[in-house]
Amino acid sequence: MRMSTNLKTAGVTAMDPVWDAVVSGARQIVATEPALTNLVYSNILNHDTFEDALAHRLAERLDHPDVSADLIRQAFRDALASRPEIGIESRADLAATLERDPALHKAGDCFLYFKGYHAIQTHRFAHALWTSGRKDFALYLQSRSSAVFQVDINPAARIGKGIMLDHATGFVVGETATIGDNVSILQGVTLGGTGKSEEDRHPKIGNGVLIGAHAVVLGNIRVGDCARIGAGSVVVKEVPPRVTVAGVPARVIGEAGTPHPASVMDQLGVVKDITG
Repeated sequence: MRMSTNLKTAGVTAMDPVWDAVVSGARQIVATEPALTNLVYSNILNHDTFEDALAHRLAERLDHPDVSADLIRQAFRDALASRPEIGIESRADLAATLERDPALHKAGDCFLYFKGYHAIQTHRFAHALWTSGRKDFALYLQSRSSAVFQVDINPAARIGKGIMLDHATGFVVGETATIGDNVSILQGVTLGGTGKSEEDRHPKIGNGVLIGAHAVVLGNIRVGDCARIGAGSVVVKEVPPRVTVAGVPARVIGEAGTPHPASVMDQLGVVKDITG
């Protein structure tokens, strides 16, 4: 049964409802598919906290002979010590994904398998290491995330909370890009720069924005809050709040169609706006 958006499910307490939802989903997996018992216990049920389990799961996925999972786990613990709000942001991302993805039925599935979720959380750790001066380790994590998840996010980029990265493959974010809170992004999106200047050169995505599959946003331009970008669009100019843009180059084709496009996830409305 799909969980409601407020994460109500059997056994969830008020102390940490997201972690309780992950644990509840993990127990369901063990009950219905015993072959996955070792995977579920190793990555979820053997851990006492959301943060410890998340660091373990990501480190296992990023493990490589060059840098072991143990070293990555320790780096993640260091990042959490310097920036504990990573835990809050990671929970918000998981809750957002549960709310917006109709194919997702258990929090445990997202925690274990969803590479978009894993890529965003890897970036959160990499960004914390970057800002604390461990830039080489942050760049290594960027490289491993690109290889494992097919997602390339510069560790200097700043990303808000409540992010859903759906399908994820081919997502690229440049060094000076920023993404606000409660944003939904589909596969193949590029937030790229123009030219080779080291100055601020990447997009600034506002809160509540929906970016359709394979859209490209170029340059130091602002995409306003609660805007909607159609799939395959190339955006090279500022986007006002609460509008829909589409096309190559993108142009305003109407209103966003809803006060919360990132939550509603209505991409078909873009096509209707274009065709009339």
